[in-house]
Amino acid sequence: MSAASAPSKLATWRTPAVLIACGCVIAVISFGPRSSLGFFLTPLSNTQGWGRDVFGLALAIQNLLWGLGQPFAGAIADKYGAPRVLSAGAVLYALGLYLMSQSNTPGMLYLSAGVLIGFGLSGCAMPAIIGALGKLVPESWRSLAFGAGTAAGSFGQFLYSPLAVGLMESYGWQTTLLIFSCLLLLIVPLSLTLAAPRGTAARNAAAAPTQSARQAFAEAFRHRSYVLLVLGFFTCGFQLAFVTVHLPSYLVDRGLSVQVGGWTLAIIGLFNIVGSLGSGYLGGILPKRYILSTIYFCRAISIVVFISLPASPVVTLIFGAVTGLLWLSTVPPTSGLVALMFGTRWLTMLFGFAFFSHQVGGFLGVWLGGLLFERTGSYDIVWWLSVFFGVASAIINLPIVEKPVARTPVATASA
Repeated sequence: MSAASAPSKLATWRTPAVLIACGCVIAVISFGPRSSLGFFLTPLSNTQGWGRDVFGLALAIQNLLWGLGQPFAGAIADKYGAPRVLSAGAVLYALGLYLMSQSNTPGMLYLSAGVLIGFGLSGCAMPAIIGALGKLVPESWRSLAFGAGTAAGSFGQFLYSPLAVGLMESYGWQTTLLIFSCLLLLIVPLSLTLAAPRGTAARNAAAAPTQSARQAFAEAFRHRSYVLLVLGFFTCGFQLAFVTVHLPSYLVDRGLSVQVGGWTLAIIGLFNIVGSLGSGYLGGILPKRYILSTIYFCRAISIVVFISLPASPVVTLIFGAVTGLLWLSTVPPTSGLVALMFGTRWLTMLFGFAFFSHQVGGFLGVWLGGLLFERTGSYDIVWWLSVFFGVASAIINLPIVEKPVARTPVATASA
């Protein structure tokens, strides 16, 4: 049975709209805490007497392991179903937040905020949700599903950023982490709605020989357009991780209040709902490579304007709005290109490899932000690196060829 026909075998109540809604709720719960971790940098570091490089390295490890674990989590989800991977990821993520609240040594912080949350995110964050929706909804719904799932993650950022600030002011940063940890466990029951119909794997195997994960991996990395897509996605991770973790402290350094940082990240999340839905919609009618190139170039321009103007709440909130429109709007065209090139059989795994490049960028953005601040007392070098990478990715995405990979009849049937 083909991926396109699979949704017709779902229970009648599991319509595409219901599946997308459930995936969106999971995205809100999973992306929210992670997007608010930058607010814990200053209070945690001050409590423990650490420099910003300690917290920065912990979240850099998180980004790297999130990306490293993503292809493996994707392969497991592609083979055994999304609910198991989503549930396991949520439990690891929740445990990491709990232990982060108890961390009193750098090693403990690296284990909790770095290792556990990183591997937890690889199981229950955006790529896993997109992979599940890509298999379950009809092709005509796919671009919208990718955009909606990405937008929901942004709503999580909009919701959790001011929530984190408010809870920390009322109850302290440790209790706030405990509350977020408990909320994550809601993903376990919600994940059951994204289960594939029973017998789908068996029917697929009977219908055609199955392309193995190793064959899918080799095919993808021999494909020039996929390699360009993966390289370009590095920039997205570098910019997003640096801004998420270091922007609140950067604003405080420039004389603005922590509340301005909270509302700026919230505005980013709010406007990214528009950006992600718009990107998902445009991906169905315009070349996806042009959408990606435009996003990366506009990000570079917005950063130049932001760091060149005097710091003020108005300038910062406008930057947040513009950044939000460009924030995760790269995800729908990127995942859409992977599905277009290779089909949905190994979509979660192949998007996971692209996401690994994203997270390598995230690792460097977070780590260099903390390291270079401690060495130079400024974030200027990392801001300009973000500009350079934005322009480079705008150029890298232009030669991508948007068509399915050429296969033998057997391989095509199995994809």
